[in-house]
Amino acid sequence: MRTERIEWLHGITFFPVLFPVNCYLVEEEAELTLIDAALPMSAKGILAAADRIGKPITRIVLTHAHEDHVGALDALHTALPEARVMISARDARLLGGDRTLDPGEPQSPIRGGAPKGLQTRADVTLADGDRIGSLQAVSAPGHTPGSMAFLDTRTGALIAGDAFQLRGGAAVAGKIVPWFPFPAFGTWHKGLAVESARRLRDLKPSVLAVGHGRMLKQPLTAMSRAIEAAAAAL
Repeated sequence: MRTERIEWLHGITFFPVLFPVNCYLVEEEAELTLIDAALPMSAKGILAAADRIGKPITRIVLTHAHEDHVGALDALHTALPEARVMISARDARLLGGDRTLDPGEPQSPIRGGAPKGLQTRADVTLADGDRIGSLQAVSAPGHTPGSMAFLDTRTGALIAGDAFQLRGGAAVAGKIVPWFPFPAFGTWHKGLAVESARRLRDLKPSVLAVGHGRMLKQPLTAMSRAIEAAAAAL
């Protein structure tokens, strides 16, 4: 496990060399918001990281409902029964294993590992623009129908789930990076992913933090190049 910190954002990486899977603790004045729940074996490491910071986890916020982002959710919910679980209203269905599509959505199959047998459900469902402490929810469909990113309004740090990846080079969800193709394989709709990536880039984040790859300061150039490459590949 590897940890790193940029201001109020603490990154936790499991299997950093071979298959990096990230989750994040966002520090508030008296509490922590956990963004994503990584892998089934990750609960102990997440709780230990929170103990080192010295503040309680009061919210568990999910960028989307793929297995490598919700793996430790049941274990964390057991350890932190008072922590409220939050996810977009759309991906709350996927959290329960429901892969059906709405009539107005592109009818491409939802890809990636949706959880099987997960018991925990959302206490709060999120919409674009909602505030969670210092974070603002930003709708970013494409990787999944209900993917969300979260912008720290204090610092401009953007936690973007799999809307982008940074492992093997910056890329938009759906654009295959030969060194780490897995987020692309799990992407539902490439066109929507590019649209969402543009919206996230236009927020002008100071830091980009994603599900796979190390946090990147001053990411606008890398994001723009990734968007151009993904758009050209459509």
